Amino acid sequence: MKKIRFTLTYMIYTMKKLSFLQIIAFLLLLTCASCGTQDDLIDQPPYEQPEERPDELPDELPDEQPQPTATFRDAPYLIGCAVVPSLLQNNSKYAGVVQEEMSSITPENALKMGALSRGRGSYFWDDADYLVEYAANNRMRVHGHTLIWHTDLPGWVTGFSGTKEEWIALMQEYIHEVVGRYQGSIASWDVVNEAFNDDGTYRNTIWYENIGEEYIRLAFEFAHEADPTAILFYNDYGMEYSMAKREAICTLVKDLREEGVPVHGIGLQMHIDMYRSASDLKASIQAAADCGVWVHVSEMDVACNPEKKTDFTFTEKIAQQQKDSYQAMSEALLSLPAHQRFGITFWGVCDAHSWLTPAPDAPLPFDSNFEKKPAYEGITGTFDK
Repeated sequence: MKKIRFTLTYMIYTMKKLSFLQIIAFLLLLTCASCGTQDDLIDQPPYEQPEERPDELPDELPDEQPQPTATFRDAPYLIGCAVVPSLLQNNSKYAGVVQEEMSSITPENALKMGALSRGRGSYFWDDADYLVEYAANNRMRVHGHTLIWHTDLPGWVTGFSGTKEEWIALMQEYIHEVVGRYQGSIASWDVVNEAFNDDGTYRNTIWYENIGEEYIRLAFEFAHEADPTAILFYNDYGMEYSMAKREAICTLVKDLREEGVPVHGIGLQMHIDMYRSASDLKASIQAAADCGVWVHVSEMDVACNPEKKTDFTFTEKIAQQQKDSYQAMSEALLSLPAHQRFGITFWGVCDAHSWLTPAPDAPLPFDSNFEKKPAYEGITGTFDK
């Protein structure tokens, strides 16, 4: 206000001494001055300019950013594989696939009787102990394979001569020792493996010959005594192609459960080839589930060269057929209630270490260089369906 009063006073004083034209010029000069200097403009409230449009728009909008690719660890059931201790210890790529992709491991051989037992009451625990510790360190489940089987027996068992009661005592002692050692560490066991022929009759094993068919019931009871928390499975192959075998297995499991025997699941090995139909796979999975138990696809691989041709080549067409088989299996398992999906276990980590590859083949989701094959996407593609 002082500036304004001073200006008006000065104007009046000056105008008394000026001619008309000088007055006009003086007024014009004051008008221009009233517009303000650059400093005056800075004191004015700032003018809010709109945000400038970027010279280039981003390639993709934020909600269209690519999502991380699903891995086996993202599955809505546990995916695992059969493993070998020496390969985990000495092959970084092998170990990398197991650690990054698998949620469960099954010792491929370390818990079979022939590998574990060195004599009655004498055991080689090193490999099994290593795998149990490895799984704990990597937050994986351990599935024990297998307690009672007709194959891979130590010489002291095949050469044993005794009464029925002595054979039962031998079996009880062995199961108590092995399952008891890993109580709380091995979550589940294949208690009895491959007790039936394809025609549905009992396989004439050393256990069947010396104890009778009750050896199956006794094995489950002994395993439960040794670890009441363990999930106990009957494990076999062929339910996908033999109706007689499927019915025999399901009848056995249902009858044992009605008697109160602790049979908690059925393991379907699923050593299949790429020609096996999706309907066969689904029917076998559903039959197992109808027994009211856990369902485990326990030893899966998909042979691409069942004829064992020496000039076999893994083509794109074969890769697609194999992918379809793995996809069908995952879809079949996902069709079950969540509380019955125990998981899928592959019998090996990659093609190079499969039990089938002494002959040319490519049965697993990872190739011999540990790269993902189309079969991998066949499985992961089912997770969100």
